Amino acid sequence: MAILEAKNLSKRFGKFQAVDDVSLSLKEGEILGLLGPNGAGKTTTIQMLLGILTPTAGEVFYFGKSLSDYREEILEQVNFSSTYTNLPWDLTVRECLSFVSYLYDIDDRQGRIKKIADLFRLDQILGKNIMDLSAGQITRVNVAKSFINFPKVLLLDEPTASLDPDVADYIRKFLLEDRQKFNTSIIFTSHNMAEVEEVCDRVIFINHGRIVADDTPENLANTIQTSHVQLLSLKNLEAIAGYCTKLNLDHKLEGKRITITIREKQIAGLLQDLSGQNLSYEEISIEKPTLEDFFLEQSKKGSLR
Repeated sequence: MAILEAKNLSKRFGKFQAVDDVSLSLKEGEILGLLGPNGAGKTTTIQMLLGILTPTAGEVFYFGKSLSDYREEILEQVNFSSTYTNLPWDLTVRECLSFVSYLYDIDDRQGRIKKIADLFRLDQILGKNIMDLSAGQITRVNVAKSFINFPKVLLLDEPTASLDPDVADYIRKFLLEDRQKFNTSIIFTSHNMAEVEEVCDRVIFINHGRIVADDTPENLANTIQTSHVQLLSLKNLEAIAGYCTKLNLDHKLEGKRITITIREKQIAGLLQDLSGQNLSYEEISIEKPTLEDFFLEQSKKGSLR
């Protein structure tokens, strides 16, 4: 059963069609990636899912109930975090969490704040004003406040942006553990494709306000037919580059390494040809297509429309 369902959502601002007939569903316990280039319609879609924007057409359902009819009941079990949402700068972190807690029916507010502070390692900054925090600390507080009501559905917009790698890794692991422990359903946006591959069960790609792909990260990556072959050559780098130019193969030089973009089925032939022409190399690595390759290809298609 879908815990969240959007049916034929559209949003028009004057003559501009921001979202065009988008339908999506989120299963209980699923982490769904919502991807697309800037201006694709992701933020507008999320705002309609939260009831911040009223759709021009279409409807949103949570737990089988219409958001427009059961708004207060539904939003009690939903929360949201965005790196691009400003927090009240004059409040301390503790005051900010306390303020947000009053938006929900929470019995022991101070106990809940302590629990959230422990989970997100905020103990050392609870007394600091938001204005005195680093960008990474603000991002961490933003994510932390979205768990204040222990939501059943969570919408996260760039939750690890500006975070140090170790903290970002902690947040990703926390989300996966939270999903496993509490069966939380999450919609997740990020420009870090490796992160999306690690965290998301399924990915929806939106461009020009329409859904153009909906599948697992692995399956979307496998639609790309090209791979990347990287060679380390101490003696024949320029000659290998010249050979790639002759074959019209995209390639890039970095120091003593060359990265060649090539169809997977052509790799064996390329290596055999290089050997036949005595163009030796000391190291080789082959990278199969990733979700980032899919993202770049879809974004390129969109820019040509």
